[in-house]
Amino acid sequence: MSDPLRLLLVDDETPARARLRDLLGDIAAEVPGTVVAEAAGGIAALERAQAGDLDVALIDIRMPGMDGVELARHLARLPTTPAVIFVTAFDQYAVQAFELAALDYLVKPVRATRLADALRKARRRADDAVRLEKLCEAVSSQSALAIRQNLSCLERGRILLVPVTEILYLKAEQKYVTARTAEREYLLEESLVRLETEFRERFMRIHRNCLVARDAVGGVERAADEGDAEARWQVILDQAAERLPVSRRQWPQLKALLRLRAEGR
Repeated sequence: MSDPLRLLLVDDETPARARLRDLLGDIAAEVPGTVVAEAAGGIAALERAQAGDLDVALIDIRMPGMDGVELARHLARLPTTPAVIFVTAFDQYAVQAFELAALDYLVKPVRATRLADALRKARRRADDAVRLEKLCEAVSSQSALAIRQNLSCLERGRILLVPVTEILYLKAEQKYVTARTAEREYLLEESLVRLETEFRERFMRIHRNCLVARDAVGGVERAADEGDAEARWQVILDQAAERLPVSRRQWPQLKALLRLRAEGR
């Protein structure tokens, strides 16, 4: 007989987690499982998952703080990725897309037979972070929860969360993107183009390899000749000493931002 699946229950509502526990007890003879841990939110769940001892995470989608979609994105970056099964009261989150990309998607109230089927899939599943990432993209593309609150950095085998609101700029460097906060830099395995699309309201492009947070722009100054023929101006940041070059192509939109500020808009 196979070892019981090691499960993490993630839901901000205590009764919902209790309901899942009861269902797991009902189907234990068919699909043995052990609840290793519970979490009432995404950040706590991610911290627990980094121990690497989980087979399956049963995750609610709508939660305060970090929602289930964002949690799943971060889980996909762990060295050992648990299978993700979304459990939600809402059936509008791209259900058809899950037929192609998801391990499973359960709508509350969850039936014991559906939960058993989902866990059997988990039992057969090989770790596949790529599939999980596609799952998250499928949900995000049709979800109001698409914009993440945190980016994740894998550092020394652990995931560090970088709050988007603390990022001053994002700069593409070879295959990585550097996220700069007031305290330090983080290396992200992300696409600058994708970040620009997702966070277009917060960041603006000032150069082919750089996005700057609109709120972080303290002003501009004439650029010294440092070998960048594109840049005539550079951005002054409020919370960092760096100067960021502005390309001629991107200068008009930055100038427009500064004009609106000057007009108090």
